[in-house]
Amino acid sequence: MTDRTSWAGKPYHPISLDYHQRFGSKVVKVPVSIADTCPNRMGLKGMQTCIFCDEHGSFAYAESQGLDLAKQIEEHRTKVASRFNAAKFLIYFQAYTTTFTALGKLRQGFDLALGYDDVVGVVVGTRPDCLSDAVLRTWKEYSEKTFVAVEVGVQSFDDDQLTWMRRGHTGAQAIKGIERIAAEAGVDTGLHLIFGWPTETDKQVIETARLCNSLPITNVKLHNLHVLEKTPLADMYRSGEFIPADLDLYSERVALFLDHLDPRIAVHRLVALSSRWDELIAPEWVRHKMKSWQGVIDRVNARGAYQGRLFGV
Repeated sequence: MTDRTSWAGKPYHPISLDYHQRFGSKVVKVPVSIADTCPNRMGLKGMQTCIFCDEHGSFAYAESQGLDLAKQIEEHRTKVASRFNAAKFLIYFQAYTTTFTALGKLRQGFDLALGYDDVVGVVVGTRPDCLSDAVLRTWKEYSEKTFVAVEVGVQSFDDDQLTWMRRGHTGAQAIKGIERIAAEAGVDTGLHLIFGWPTETDKQVIETARLCNSLPITNVKLHNLHVLEKTPLADMYRSGEFIPADLDLYSERVALFLDHLDPRIAVHRLVALSSRWDELIAPEWVRHKMKSWQGVIDRVNARGAYQGRLFGV
């Protein structure tokens, strides 16, 4: 039986609960950017830019991209502190592929971030094919003196979907990468998933949840596939090749995933947010964060779904 008493009424295990238990108070992430490209954008091994990724590499504060790291930390920390009433922070190296930048630059970024008294750790966004031995050793080294978390942009484990979105890695490579992080770095590990693919099925969503349950991860973050300006997906949308999932269909996917997900795995969020309204093309319901989040929650609750309800079934 899943114990949901500590989930604050949510149908899922919120990551905020884990942070509070670990650090003794509310902790929020402060997004920053030190990378300016990724393997896809560089065209390595014939790769192309992922069809959904915008020119800012999915960075939350594109207007400050390019500022020195200290200025980013101080500006963004002030924003999230006020918004979430928090006094402790994790510095989230978010944009593009952080581990694709020079290792020395990454270490300097860690050292600078951890020099702030109210920073309790670092979070790194990466992808399965950018995990060098040196990067893994660095994470292990820092994890021995502070909290280090890694979020791996997997998006899907289905090779057809990965090819369609031009990720440049396979599902097997994603699994191997996650297992390497656990074995060689031993840091807190999570993964990002996207729902709303054209070929997606209920069976596939269930299999994804079960695969997550079998991997050495502690958290997941869900996104819905949405269309931004200046992306290959925008052209596909305008030509009629791609139709985004509506709120009901996406909510069904989330409900199904949560039902089969191990309740011990924390969830960052259930739905993506387009922080730059001028870039969003479709679907319209993604435009408003709380409205879209509440819409998914209401539909998940209406279905009687909650994380772990069918775990192990």
